[in-house]
Amino acid sequence: MKRRERTRQLIELGGLIAKAELIELTDDDRTVILGLLIEAATKLKGEHRDQQLLLWRRRGTRAFVQNQLAERP
Repeated sequence: MKRRERTRQLIELGGLIAKAELIELTDDDRTVILGLLIEAATKLKGEHRDQQLLLWRRRGTRAFVQNQLAERP
């Protein structure tokens, strides 16, 4: 069961990378995508972690809301 949950988590995370258009914007360059993720992780290890999380959470929330509105008939 844990393997299935892990697989689902990985698929959902890949979906977020696609939703952020990182695949197209990087021409599917996985080293660039990994670099972006490492840069984000570095910021989360810094002094301004809470501020960064708040900023990214707000942006993510707006993106999810905009996506929901765009999907309505």
